[in-house]
Amino acid sequence: MNWYKYSVNIKAGLFIFGMILVLAFVLFTQKIVRDLRDDNREIVHIYAEIIAGVATTENDESLNFIFENIIQKVQFPLIQSDAEMKPLSWRNLPDNINSEGGAFRLQKTMDHQNDPIPLIYKNHDTNETITFGYLHFGDSRLINRLVWLPYLQIGLVSLFILLGFIGFSVIRNSEKRHIWAGMARETAHQLGTPVSALLGWVDLLKNNPNRSKSIVKDMDMDLARLQEISNRFSDMGTAPKFEKLDLVELIQSVISYLQRRVPGVEIRLIFDDSLQYSVNGNKKLLSWAVENLVKNGIDASKEIAGKIKINLETEKNQFIIDIIDFGAGIPKRDWKNIFRPGFSTKKYGWGLGLSLTKRIIKDFHRGKIFVKESTIGSGTTISIIL
Repeated sequence: MNWYKYSVNIKAGLFIFGMILVLAFVLFTQKIVRDLRDDNREIVHIYAEIIAGVATTENDESLNFIFENIIQKVQFPLIQSDAEMKPLSWRNLPDNINSEGGAFRLQKTMDHQNDPIPLIYKNHDTNETITFGYLHFGDSRLINRLVWLPYLQIGLVSLFILLGFIGFSVIRNSEKRHIWAGMARETAHQLGTPVSALLGWVDLLKNNPNRSKSIVKDMDMDLARLQEISNRFSDMGTAPKFEKLDLVELIQSVISYLQRRVPGVEIRLIFDDSLQYSVNGNKKLLSWAVENLVKNGIDASKEIAGKIKINLETEKNQFIIDIIDFGAGIPKRDWKNIFRPGFSTKKYGWGLGLSLTKRIIKDFHRGKIFVKESTIGSGTTISIIL
């Protein structure tokens, strides 16, 4: 599936899904707020019944006693007013409200949030009912926090997403720059050897036309090398074709090519010749992966020890290729970093060779590649499992 083609639709779908989640969270929080307000209203109804059951319109002291001593557990603002809505007593109001005028202003705000509960006195002899006051109640601190909680969370999550998006964009753009620069460098590096050889053969042919047969043969080899390099880059951008390969022959061909062009370095393949090492893969890409690892080993060890060892083993239907150098080694903190685009331990490295190798092994051949062991000053072993 071409994910890039549908990237806009995917982003739009994720945005819509995120908005649905935000809306669902806001609605759920508001439902909790409504439930808490209903609970508070039931509590206030009970208090109103208590007050109405023992109070008389002529005994304000008993009302004050009930309000101050019975209603103790309430956690929300509560104001008792008379029949004309004049505040008489209150609880849990802000500290800056300590007068009747301040309580009255807050009372009007509370009435917008919740309808006041009437205090009704019923005369059992005459069945007459008298409304002698009201209980006004507002939202508790918990409800106020819940009202603003979803907006606070949405703001924090949005800020987190924004910072994450900026951070990932910077990282992605940096990696893209490294990849483009590294790809250009890798292309020049790959083409450099056969092109330089061809220039040398042409110059030699001009000065020694009588050796044309032997020179043309070598020129054909370098032209074939150029064609192979072109095919490698072509296969990296498409789904490569697989075939049955002999890993021994593949590795030996890489060794033969490098041994002629890097004199003074011993490259040795160790394997059990009684076993079969047949694998399903792409010859051009697998040889490129092995070549990259061997060349890295040569670069790391040419100033210390001029030899590379390749162990080829089979275990539980898997083929294990260990490329061992005896060079500078890799710090353990960088064992995974060396496969990232743009990361290089070389002074003039572009950090693309090993990332391409990982793509060949892991993405195309469904294998594994990792640093098996490495010791500073003693060398490194990188393993491929197919």
